[in-house]
Amino acid sequence: MSEATVVSEIVQAKKYGIAIIANDRVIDWLLPFLESYKATSASIPLYLIPYDDNLTRTRKAADAYGVEVVSLDSGELDALARRLYPLNPGHRRRLRKLLALALPLDEVIYLDVDTIMLQDFNKVLGYIEPGKTEFIVSSRCHDYIYNSRHKNYDFLRDALMFNDGFFVTSRHVLSLQDFYDVIARDERTFHIVRQRGGLFAQPLTNFVVHRQNLKIAMLPEIIPTASEESYYKAEGISQGAGGPVDYKGEQLYFCHWPGIIGMPRRRRMVDQLWHQFADKAAARFSA
Repeated sequence: MSEATVVSEIVQAKKYGIAIIANDRVIDWLLPFLESYKATSASIPLYLIPYDDNLTRTRKAADAYGVEVVSLDSGELDALARRLYPLNPGHRRRLRKLLALALPLDEVIYLDVDTIMLQDFNKVLGYIEPGKTEFIVSSRCHDYIYNSRHKNYDFLRDALMFNDGFFVTSRHVLSLQDFYDVIARDERTFHIVRQRGGLFAQPLTNFVVHRQNLKIAMLPEIIPTASEESYYKAEGISQGAGGPVDYKGEQLYFCHWPGIIGMPRRRRMVDQLWHQFADKAAARFSA
């Protein structure tokens, strides 16, 4: 029996899935993402969480790729967003990505939609274990999370800070209720330490994971051939036999274009890959 078959059987023993959040405003990002999902990981159910009700083209795309657009009660989470970010009504819905934790799954992979998948994500599943591996991330991030005052708190001083555009966890070790409970206890501390400047879900996700003292693992700790790298501007990315690799020859599992306004150009190899997926998606979507 091959290693891939063993992994597949383990994955099928529990209920797994991938979650994204989208609406029609990001359709130009959604389509290449869906095409990359189809090319690499289509055997894993994909659940699309609505950012809002602007979903006409999004639903058409979901139908084309066999993706489930979920209907989840966001009332309590939206109330938390209003409480934490009273001055930012236009961006508070970014916290709806946390509804990934409300899906009826044993384990969930969350990905931002300004991403393309480059490997079979079945390889990433089946590693969450309470008390051992509780939250898997790919990229460390030292900016956009906390300000310098986080060093005054023991549970934050040496915490592994991460980009929350990708994570793997289980609702059995991290639930939406944990977010509500942590803020009920420590909202003042959160506001003291969080970085300002158009940041919403990422500081909160880091804070709750750190306050809950979850066991965080980097992707290469789970898959030794995997890269920590996912940033589209990373230096040294090249095409390997099994897909893009970093400067050490380790495989990129996905590529992320965080925070940019325009579409990717064609200057980098990963930009060109994005455009290839975009072209295939455009042909499929218009068929």
